[in-house]
Amino acid sequence: MRNIVLQMMTTLNGRLDDPLAWMGTVVDAQYRAIDRLYAGYDTVLVGRTTYEEMVGYWPGALEDEASGETNRTMARRMHDYRKLVFSRTGEHAISRWHNAEQVVAADDAALARYLMDLKAGPGADIHLSGGASLAQTVIGLGLVDRYHFFVYPVVSPGEPWFARLREKNELQLVGSEHYDNGVVGLHYAAVRGTKAERPKSFSELIA
Repeated sequence: MRNIVLQMMTTLNGRLDDPLAWMGTVVDAQYRAIDRLYAGYDTVLVGRTTYEEMVGYWPGALEDEASGETNRTMARRMHDYRKLVFSRTGEHAISRWHNAEQVVAADDAALARYLMDLKAGPGADIHLSGGASLAQTVIGLGLVDRYHFFVYPVVSPGEPWFARLREKNELQLVGSEHYDNGVVGLHYAAVRGTKAERPKSFSELIA
């Protein structure tokens, strides 16, 4: 079974939309860590608006000799990945890009069925990218298996990744690191099948 992995920059309060409004620098060590994670994917899930932003940048970065080695490696990965662009209606065609296709999922049930079939098929892990609405929906459906957050030391109003959770999600910390720009990398695995009862008082939480 393939994993769906949410990997993104975020704020201390979990904002995931409009990163140019709050995101600071990406230092080299952080970018290399991001690239190492991207090496484990072969498919990207993305909404149409974010996809068009990707088309506007990555094909040109692939040929840009002035960009750094890590950025060109990322551009090559983006070129090669299977890119699934989700839409509720399919009303708007997507720009052409290598290995990209539009997927029409009219409602959450159709989206869940498609993603479950995708996870059951052959291949490497699947990266859940933006935009905010797609990420929130897939998280709310309980289909995300792993989370990689690069948390910037800032709070900012906007769309949090957990806005459409339907119930408490248990996560297990599997790794962490920090960088010179104050960013903390947090890596979690979803914990399945644990439905602990709500404690009757705070004293029950004290070991």
